[in-house]
Amino acid sequence: SGGHYKPPHCFPRYKSAILVAYRNQEKCLHHLLYYIHPFLQRQQLSYTIYLIQQVGTGSFNRAKLLNVGVREAMKDEEWDCLVLHDIDLVPENDYNLYICDEYYPKHMASAMDKFQYTLPYKSFFGGVSALTPEHYMKMNGFPNTYWGDGGENDDIATRIHLAGMKIVRTSPHLGRYRVMDYNEETEIPDPWRRPPSQHNTRKTWKADGMNTLQFRLLSRTKHPLYTKITVD
Repeated sequence: SGGHYKPPHCFPRYKSAILVAYRNQEKCLHHLLYYIHPFLQRQQLSYTIYLIQQVGTGSFNRAKLLNVGVREAMKDEEWDCLVLHDIDLVPENDYNLYICDEYYPKHMASAMDKFQYTLPYKSFFGGVSALTPEHYMKMNGFPNTYWGDGGENDDIATRIHLAGMKIVRTSPHLGRYRVMDYNEETEIPDPWRRPPSQHNTRKTWKADGMNTLQFRLLSRTKHPLYTKITVD
């Protein structure tokens, strides 16, 4: 219930919240849930899967939805790790552990089949990443002002460096992911090409993020396999 699990026969060493920004991607959701639950259970984690849904037909704002997810998930538990997960990615290697690096934000999707299992460009931080709550707050979370353009991944990579941290990456033979491509009709942009930045991150990162997050929580419901948070 609610997508929560903890191992029945041992005390888990890690507690991870899996946060997925969502809108109208039913096939991808079913596919992800089918694979991710057994995958995480084999790792003997205590975890909850959160689906953060944006209502209305306006432009999708993935980054702000993930900020909302972090804010709401932290009400439930003192999570060791926040795993920010695109809905259309499925991990291929069980040894790709869904836990955080102790010192730095970790980019986990370091090898996707869509890019012949290499990074599309050097600073790429999209797909799946893992940050401790301390990392997340130190960089003031994600920007709230990216509507529909998909450029938030580069902003986040810049924020990490501006906050005095660096990105560590899961090695490519472990961080392998398959991209599910259903060509569903949504306004979500293609995140795989590097978009031109329209934000001066150096000037805005301290004033646009978790400390300025505003939203209206419409509902919070426990479904079989996930907790759904719906926001305006």
